[in-house]
Amino acid sequence: MAFAKIDNNLDMFYDIDDFTDPWKKPETVVLQHGNAKNSRFWYGWVPLLARHYRVVNLDARGFGQSSKPAPGYKFSLSGFARDLKLLLDFLCLDKVHLIGETAGGTIGMQFAHDYPERLLTLTVCGSPFRFPDHGDSAVRVAQEGMLSWARETNFRRFDPNVDPAFAEWYTNEMAKASQQVVVAVFEALAGNDLSDVSRQIKAPTLLLYPEAYFRSAGYPREMQRLIPNSELVLLEGITGVVQHSHPEKCVEVVLPFLKRHSDV
Repeated sequence: MAFAKIDNNLDMFYDIDDFTDPWKKPETVVLQHGNAKNSRFWYGWVPLLARHYRVVNLDARGFGQSSKPAPGYKFSLSGFARDLKLLLDFLCLDKVHLIGETAGGTIGMQFAHDYPERLLTLTVCGSPFRFPDHGDSAVRVAQEGMLSWARETNFRRFDPNVDPAFAEWYTNEMAKASQQVVVAVFEALAGNDLSDVSRQIKAPTLLLYPEAYFRSAGYPREMQRLIPNSELVLLEGITGVVQHSHPEKCVEVVLPFLKRHSDV
């Protein structure tokens, strides 16, 4: 674990895991978490990916162990994408496979648009490309606090068969996020529509969603129509945050996709 000096206000926490064969030069996978989360949420993915790829797992600006911006900082998707680009520069990484979950996948879409030359592939897990209602989420977090908001909105996160201990850990981990930062990010996301951005994504893109996505059944298919070089996989019989509740099933889908689009 280490920190990258991104700018005068951000020391970005990141971890690198690499258990590939030592005589090979692996490609790199970067993991981008969503709002109210941190790098710990990828705990089920890292061991499975790191046998095949060098894995960079980061805390975005304001989250986890990375620097918290001062009140009034203006978050944006393009700002998060720029932070990611500067981390790649710091690590001397030319092209990577980028995997993002929820708002982290949306950041990935913005990154694919802004810095197409830096991507081998993009994987989007349960991510929205429109944010019509996140202003309401900001109000609820501001009024109720992180723990109460997380508990009240868990109905759309968890499959009915999920381990209660996992759900409790997940909720408490979300509650550690800075209320100020989460509200500011929700406010920044509200009203964003990445339809035009999606149409311009050039990287091969995997869209990974539960069969019953909480926004609507047709939402992921609309994304597939928008992103030119994309493929959609719906995990049957699963609802909620499949990327966290079913990491093994997700990686089973992701690894073949990454290998098909490898430069090695």
